[in-house]
Amino acid sequence: MGPDLQGITERRDEAWIIKFVQNSQALIEAGDAVAIQVFEENSKIPMPPNNLTDDQVRDILLYIENGGKVAASEVVEVETEETVASQETVQAETPAEAVSGRKDMRNMQITFVVLLILMLISLFDLFVTKILKEKWIHYIIILTALYIGGEVLFVEATSLGRQQYYQPDQPVWFSHKVHAGQNQIDCMYCHFTADKSMHAGIPPVAVCMNCHNQVKSGKITGESEIAKVTEAYANKKPIEWIKVHNVPDHVYFNHAQHVEVGKVDCEECHGAVEEMDEIVQVEDLSMGWCIDCHRTKEVQFANNKFYEQYTRMHEKLISGEKVKVTVADMGGEDCQRCHY
Repeated sequence: MGPDLQGITERRDEAWIIKFVQNSQALIEAGDAVAIQVFEENSKIPMPPNNLTDDQVRDILLYIENGGKVAASEVVEVETEETVASQETVQAETPAEAVSGRKDMRNMQITFVVLLILMLISLFDLFVTKILKEKWIHYIIILTALYIGGEVLFVEATSLGRQQYYQPDQPVWFSHKVHAGQNQIDCMYCHFTADKSMHAGIPPVAVCMNCHNQVKSGKITGESEIAKVTEAYANKKPIEWIKVHNVPDHVYFNHAQHVEVGKVDCEECHGAVEEMDEIVQVEDLSMGWCIDCHRTKEVQFANNKFYEQYTRMHEKLISGEKVKVTVADMGGEDCQRCHY
């Protein structure tokens, strides 16, 4: 992905490094020979531009020169009880448990078991022991149990094949909360095919090494988890991450169509990833969930080259015949769009 940065300030001029870090593609488009060479030597995978100031880039270079350590003169550490407590409990936090839907489903299942037991007791007393003389109490218990039991069975039946709240253990303890939240790494930096491919893609180990050839220890996991990454890179073996978000085989879903054309934010489908240590599937990814989005999601026609060919729809918007265009208006409810 990128050259080893150790000794980079000795091989490249600081002014050039700052420009390359801030916007490498601008240098490439301007015809800078070194930038083009670096780009071509690393599979032509672009480094996204950023808003880093010159001083911030210099701080990064200083960090590299110090062997991946902040210079003692630059350390400013303010430790409060709140930060200490958050660090101590960060591993205990389970994002999935914060999702109310999972708790609601668990409560519903407990209620179902309790009512089932009460119904069996009522039936036994109604036909065998006959201790309770007020039969209407038995009828209420039985009818209530049947109603709630039917509701639970319906929900469970419609959930077959879905894996809402799925949260598998990964081979490496990787925290999106640290990377996407605290460090504010853009989703597209790691999942760099999301805007141009059907799949968002699992980042190769080389992407991890862009940072972890310098960062060897984490505040939460220490050196053990990062060591797994560097070992995989040294042995030229991929990390066998477990895919969390899955749709049935008969469903066609294209990330590029949603990210690049539809301008859908990652959070709309994947939830607040920047708050999760371990990724959990928040939505059920059901057909109804997709269709509801297609019916309400407004298509961004303005400055979107993909929709320039839809002249008739543009005319309707100009004439006022339509105020907005939804995905459903563009065929988002057609069966063959997802099942062909």
